[in-house]
Amino acid sequence: MPVNFLNEPIISFTILLTAIFIVPPLFERLKLPGLVGLLLAGVLLGQNGLHLLKSDSETIKLLSDIGKVYLMFVAGLEIDIEQFRQTKNRSMGFGTLTFLVPLIAGILTGRLFNFSWNSSVLIGSLLASHTLLAYPIISRLGVIGNEAVTVTIGATIFTDTGALLVLAICVGIHGGDFTAFKLFTLLGGLAIYSVVILFGFNKVGKEFFRRTGEEESNQFLFILLALFLASVGAQVIGVEKIVGAFLAGLAVNGVLGNSPVKEKVEFVGSVLFIPCFFVDMGLLIDIPAFIKTLSSIGLTATIVVALIGSKFVAAFLAKIFYRYNNSEMLTMWSLSLPQVAATLAATLVAYQSVNPAGERLISEGVLNSVIVLMLVTAIIGPIITARVARSLQIVPATDWKTDSLSVWWESQKQIEPPEEADDRLQQDYPPFIVVVPIYNPLTQRYLLEMAALLARHESGQIMPLAITKAHVNMDDPTLVTALEKSQERLRLALEISQEFDVKASPKIRIDDDVALGISHASREQNASLVVMGWGNIRNLRARLFGSLIDKVLWSSHCPVAVTRLLKSPTEIKRILVPVGDLTRVTIGTVRFAQIVADANQAEVVLLHVSDAYGGPSQRRTPAHQVTHFTSQLSDIANQSKLQVNTNIQTIEGDDIAKVIIEQAQAFDLVVLRSVRYRTAGGLAVSEVTTQVINNLKCSIVMLGEPQSFS
Repeated sequence: MPVNFLNEPIISFTILLTAIFIVPPLFERLKLPGLVGLLLAGVLLGQNGLHLLKSDSETIKLLSDIGKVYLMFVAGLEIDIEQFRQTKNRSMGFGTLTFLVPLIAGILTGRLFNFSWNSSVLIGSLLASHTLLAYPIISRLGVIGNEAVTVTIGATIFTDTGALLVLAICVGIHGGDFTAFKLFTLLGGLAIYSVVILFGFNKVGKEFFRRTGEEESNQFLFILLALFLASVGAQVIGVEKIVGAFLAGLAVNGVLGNSPVKEKVEFVGSVLFIPCFFVDMGLLIDIPAFIKTLSSIGLTATIVVALIGSKFVAAFLAKIFYRYNNSEMLTMWSLSLPQVAATLAATLVAYQSVNPAGERLISEGVLNSVIVLMLVTAIIGPIITARVARSLQIVPATDWKTDSLSVWWESQKQIEPPEEADDRLQQDYPPFIVVVPIYNPLTQRYLLEMAALLARHESGQIMPLAITKAHVNMDDPTLVTALEKSQERLRLALEISQEFDVKASPKIRIDDDVALGISHASREQNASLVVMGWGNIRNLRARLFGSLIDKVLWSSHCPVAVTRLLKSPTEIKRILVPVGDLTRVTIGTVRFAQIVADANQAEVVLLHVSDAYGGPSQRRTPAHQVTHFTSQLSDIANQSKLQVNTNIQTIEGDDIAKVIIEQAQAFDLVVLRSVRYRTAGGLAVSEVTTQVINNLKCSIVMLGEPQSFS
């Protein structure tokens, strides 16, 4: 193969895409992080391997730069601003501790190995940030509401911002001829720039989204433009572009919310640009130098020990100041251990920063040590979190006293003291309306039967809804034919409602967007629930553009029950509800199952799989904790005034999905809650939910909450 052939940008890009497509899934099958595979792919394809890619090629440099800023942009997007506001004082307090203690430890490490003061401070800043790599674990365990967890999540905004500011100053000083006046000018410019980005982009973004409405393509482009404008602006004032990218992520955080546009932005980054950055990190690794670094293990070991020890000291001080218990302290420590996003991006910037004398800000030994640090902390952090977070206090369930799904969801929006909630139960509520979008005549009967059962139980009504895609001309023959078919489906819906003696108000809506048509109609009628049929949500197009279900879940104001019914709901006699936590949404899922059961004289079994994140080599959950959880779950089940036979079953197992699938064989219906969580590289659907859905042989209802309350 000619050498010039490999230098072609399109060839380099093709090789990159092939690596990104093949390597991460292989490593994930081996239970290893996909990003580790991308690093090794970079080593294999680079100067120490097949020589197929070069880190200094224009293609790799461009894609890696985009991936680097995209990584920091996503890091800013993933920070929960509302959680930070709830505990901002303690978050800032712990953020200060978990920033300053590692910073000092890093400076001492640098000086111990004879680095300059500037390089030592930079090493300290690399240790000061953290990545919430274990967020999915605490989400599954249902302990996000614990104050120690919320404080740690909020502290991320402080540590990442502080680390990037220190990076900007150190890079500026390393450039040479850096006086006190220039430092003052840089800090002043950075302050003004930060205000413009954080407040200006936020305000302009909200106005743009308000004006563009449903134009997701333009909104997507606006977000990308904001990212790169902020990155370029950072370079203009003399700081590194990843600082601007992170601030842009914070700025548009409130603009995007949990919208489909946010998922598209994160998806594009996580499947393309961010992997390119990790491959480039692998290309930079010089294997002989890496081995030499590890053979003289002093620097690497000191950096790893300094990070682990300093993060522990910070968590211990937080325990003393805020009177947390040992489980909370260890959870804060383990959550703040992983060094991935900000650390790797800042390390690459520092390594590539060369002064006029040709000296790098940090040596190759530090670069290699940070890669080892990333691997070590990315592994042990989540493991420790999985073991200690299950001991955290679970949010009490004393204020979930309601029988009606509509009343329960109303209390979800207005969190009130129990005594006020009890008073509201005596008040009149709007009629219980179930919206049923219908399209397929073969499946609409079971959908309508489910909606009719719920509506009859709640003394409400159903609204069969037919959405017809709009045309430019309202007299278009295609539109006329579609409307006639919709009328026929609605006539069948009326017949089914009469069978159940439930009032029905059929409605046809002409709309450009089916999902928004469903959400708009349900909002206009102040619906209490939307019951939808199952669709294909696993293909690539659905991931990129968002499935119909995704869009309805995001835009709906009320709960959405996504159903795959294999038999008539009137024949359902045994209902299984997997329960992993005691959040409000989970309790809503239990209530939903109880209402279906009460309408059908069925039995409900609440299944809790303990030790889901422990393995044979890890300690089991203490028996008293399992007993306490079961007791709380029993209280919730018995709070209902419905005469429903509700039993609780606790099973030990390390594979949640496998246990649920095995137990579900004896049931007619499984009721799940929709769970989506974000990881360092983007968006993921709960693996447990996905496995269960793909393997269950019975009917399924997946209850999703409005995104504004997720």
